Amino acid sequence: MAGVPVTAVPWWKEAVFYQIYPRSFADTDGDGVGDLAGIRAHLNDLAWLGVDALWISPFFRSPMADFGYDVSDYCDVDPLFGDLAGFDSLVADAHALGLRVVIDWVPNHTSVEHPWFVDAASSRDSGHRNWYVWRDPSPDGSPPNNWVAAFDLTAAAWTFHEPTGQWYLHLFEEAQPDLNWDEPAVVEAMHDTLRFWLDRGVDGFRADVVHGIGKDPALPDDPPEEAGIPHCALNDVPVTHERLRAIRRLIDAYPGERMMVGEVFLLSTDAVATYYGHDDELHLAFNFPPLFAPWLADRWTACIDDAERSLEPRGAWPTWVLSNHDNPRHRTRYDRSAARAGEDPATILRRSEARARAAAVLLLTLRGTPFVYQGDELGLVDADIPADRQVDPGGRDGCRAPLPWDGSDDHGWPTAPGTTTWLPLAPEADIRNRVAQRDDPRSVLHLYRRAIATRRATPELVLGSCTPVASPEGTLAFRRVLGDATCTVLVNFGGDPVDTTPLGLAGLEVLLVSDDPAPVARFSGVLGADQAVVVRH
Repeated sequence: MAGVPVTAVPWWKEAVFYQIYPRSFADTDGDGVGDLAGIRAHLNDLAWLGVDALWISPFFRSPMADFGYDVSDYCDVDPLFGDLAGFDSLVADAHALGLRVVIDWVPNHTSVEHPWFVDAASSRDSGHRNWYVWRDPSPDGSPPNNWVAAFDLTAAAWTFHEPTGQWYLHLFEEAQPDLNWDEPAVVEAMHDTLRFWLDRGVDGFRADVVHGIGKDPALPDDPPEEAGIPHCALNDVPVTHERLRAIRRLIDAYPGERMMVGEVFLLSTDAVATYYGHDDELHLAFNFPPLFAPWLADRWTACIDDAERSLEPRGAWPTWVLSNHDNPRHRTRYDRSAARAGEDPATILRRSEARARAAAVLLLTLRGTPFVYQGDELGLVDADIPADRQVDPGGRDGCRAPLPWDGSDDHGWPTAPGTTTWLPLAPEADIRNRVAQRDDPRSVLHLYRRAIATRRATPELVLGSCTPVASPEGTLAFRRVLGDATCTVLVNFGGDPVDTTPLGLAGLEVLLVSDDPAPVARFSGVLGADQAVVVRH
């Protein structure tokens, strides 16, 4: 594959991933919705940033009840985004730039408009009936069990289908019926969808709620102490591991080190770790606690310790993520905790940006594979979405706002008369756009570029061990060691400077500072407020 060398270390261990939510990345046809051509047009910008791989959220045919996570055809591009020829060109251009391409795969459920479900719902005797999970009503006519659907915690994970007199299971929206992976024909059909995209040259998959593909056939009630928790966060069944091993064998049979990273949204890091198997299930699994961690040293220390404790004995490789399309951006979360009594909004915003900068350095220096969500490299916060513009059933519109490209009136999203972007843009688009930040070496964009370059040039920050270092209260420190090479990363989670000279790091070479594009050559020992510093021994 041109521009993509195979190395002794799997590429996904060394890579920095960049998540693209295609509806909001870049638009080329003026309809206010991003498309594949928009991604292709900005591949050079991503190569300049220094990322290694793109994860592209769903672009398959879909009625868009859940904006692409309700698939009506796994093997085609929705016309909203382009076509298969355009996707092939995107992959070819990305590979020519040395960028890998990973796409979303949604194995747990389809759309109600998928031909499989249309047929399944036509009759209890239809050929696809057993491709989905159907059950008779309970004696009182209620759903078969007490499982709760995601998004609306008052809603059952079941919908009654009047024409055939049974309930069908949907762990998410009513428009997203769950596939029945106990049916061998489903397994083969879903394996074929993987083969379709692997044959087109994709480098791997992000598997959506992949822990859902196994379910206890008895469908027992969730226990009372877990009532009100969506069943998708509780579903953890041994047969899933067998199915993942079969998927892993399929993927590993392809040349070029293809891979899969799984969304295993369980409430225990120990449970998530089991989905790596013994290097025979998922290559990577998302580590979600940082998505919910406030900007506190003890909470982040716990996140790091839990990941190392759960994964290291298995030889499993961690992942790290600050934001994604399902959760508020990390700068928005840190905004909420940055305020001090009597402070003005401008001061609060400066502090939240400082925190987001330090978090970026932390993300890119931990042991594991980092995932950057589009727009975080601009320091974006969530958009304020008026009630009449809200469209997402899960209330996730704010983090999905279109990415501002320049300082023009439309910020790089020219639309036809009478048309607007599918969601409003995030605040501060005049200054938090790609053109303005590329021209400013002090910008968040340049920080991400420097941090990625520092990571690439410093092998111990990629493959070295990660050992915690005792540090002053309100700070976090860890050491990355590979052979004779050693770096130490320090992060101050507080609003005041901290003297770290007792750690013996003063005078060491400074590789990276979160708030200074041209730091002093040697570390003074003082860690600034909400600052991250990387030093080399």
